[in-house]
Amino acid sequence: MTKHCLICDRIKLIQDNKNPYFVRELNTGYVVLGDSQYFEGYTLFLEKHHVTELHQLAPAEKLAFLEEMSLVQEACAKAFHADKMNIELLGNGDAHVHWHLFPRHNGDTAQPGPVWWTPMDVMFSDDVVKDMPRLNRLKTALSAALDEVLKVRATEDGVKNLNQGD
Repeated sequence: MTKHCLICDRIKLIQDNKNPYFVRELNTGYVVLGDSQYFEGYTLFLEKHHVTELHQLAPAEKLAFLEEMSLVQEACAKAFHADKMNIELLGNGDAHVHWHLFPRHNGDTAQPGPVWWTPMDVMFSDDVVKDMPRLNRLKTALSAALDEVLKVRATEDGVKNLNQGD
């Protein structure tokens, strides 16, 4: 018997058009904004399949998932004008492969360090959780940046394929 999976529940909400944080479906995963926007633009990339470790994915899917995560983090950096991106694959709390993508800005915390040094009651305070106008603005910005990044990647892939045909 498997443990209940919060990420699978969130994916089901996406599939039922009931997840207010959903931004975009990609080949290997779903792009969603984080429940808290204390670090504005905090984004997650959820693997479509329930696996608890990267090595449980077939090699081709794993490489595609990593590549798409890289594109999502690039779009996140562009959309939210990050000075630095923090990227984490944890899974101790929610054992379903998913990436945490945090756009960071100089001076966004009292002292430099990981986002998790921010107290949870601050990070998840009422003023940064489920503010729909703000979420819609952030989803629009991230979606536009994803369009741009994916278009560049498609162009690069097309040029690569042309060059291989010589």
